[in-house]
Amino acid sequence: MSGSTEPIKDYCLLGTKHSHSPIAGQCSDAYESGDYATALREWKPLAEKGLANAQYNLGQIYRRVQRAPQGYKTAVKWYRLAAKQGNAAAQSNLGWMYDLGKGVPKNYKTAVKWYRLAAKQGLARAQSNLGFMYDLEKGVPKNYKTAVMWFNIAAKYGNNKNASGNRDIVAKQMTTSQLKTAQRLALECIRKKYKGC
Repeated sequence: MSGSTEPIKDYCLLGTKHSHSPIAGQCSDAYESGDYATALREWKPLAEKGLANAQYNLGQIYRRVQRAPQGYKTAVKWYRLAAKQGNAAAQSNLGWMYDLGKGVPKNYKTAVKWYRLAAKQGLARAQSNLGFMYDLEKGVPKNYKTAVMWFNIAAKYGNNKNASGNRDIVAKQMTTSQLKTAQRLALECIRKKYKGC
C-alpha cells in the first residue's frame, strides 16, 4: 500500500475532505490525491479481512465520493462493521448516518446510541453531536444541562472549537446554577472516564 503523510492523532489529514485512518501507520497517497479507485483496491481486501481502520476508510469513500443512495448504504455497511469493533470514528459517522437518514431510515435513538459510544471514547465530534441531540430533543429528552455538559467536554477536552459556540448558545437559556451543574457534570464525567455519563 502506498504511504504518504504521517498520521496525526491516529488520523490522516484530520478535518479535511480526505481524512482517513492510517493502515499499518501509513496514510494513503491514493486517497489523499483523489485516486479513489486505487484506494478502494488497497483497502477492500484489508476491510474484508476485518481490519476496522480499513472498514472505516471504505465507509469514508462511499459516503464522501459516491454520495448517492447506494453509496450511503454501502458506507453504512462498512461503518457498522468497524463500529462494532469499537472504532470511534466509525461509530460517530454511523450515528451521523442515522441522524440524517443517509443510507438508513432516520432513527434518532440509534444515532444517539452510536454517538454515545464514540463520545465515551473521547471523540470530540461525537461529544458535540450528542450535545445537539440533547439540545434539540432528538432521540433523548431535551436536557440543556446534559447538552452543555457534552459541549463543555468537546470544547475543553476534545478541542472542538464549534462546541464552545454551541455551548454558549444553549447556555443563554439556562440559569447560573444550571450552568454550574453542567460544568460539574462535565468534570465528573471526565474523572470517571465517561462511565455513567
